[in-house]
Amino acid sequence: MKPPKLAKLELRILEALWAKGSASMREIQQAFPEPRPAYTTITNTIYRMEAKKAVRRVRKAGNADIFEPLIAKSAARESLLDEILSFFGGRAQPMMAQLIESGKLTLEDIREMEKAAEEAAKQRKARTRKSK
Repeated sequence: MKPPKLAKLELRILEALWAKGSASMREIQQAFPEPRPAYTTITNTIYRMEAKKAVRRVRKAGNADIFEPLIAKSAARESLLDEILSFFGGRAQPMMAQLIESGKLTLEDIREMEKAAEEAAKQRKARTRKSK
C-alpha cells in the first residue's frame, strides 16, 4: 500500500515517532525545536494522521494516548522522492542539475553517488546471475 501524501508537519511528527518508537502528543511536541508548534496544532495533526492511517494509538499512559508510526521511514522517503521527481517530469537529471545549480549538491556528494550507483549495478548483476 502506498503511503498517504504527508504535509511537512506530518513528516516532522513521523520523524519524532521514528526516533522514539512511540510517544505521547506532549512528547512529540517536546521533540520539536523552539519555537515549537502549539500543542493543539500537534493534537489536530496527529488525529488527521490517524485518519490517514499514518499513525495509530497503541495504548494509554494515564490520560495520554501513546502513538506509533504506521509508515516506515523508507516508504515515506520513497513516496516523497517520487513526488519531487514528478515535479521534474519523473527524471532525476533535471533535479540533480537544480541541486548542483543551487549549491546543495557538492562534488563529493556526486562521487559518493557514483560509488553507490556502481555498487547497486553490481548487486543487480549478481541477482540476475543467481536467478538464471
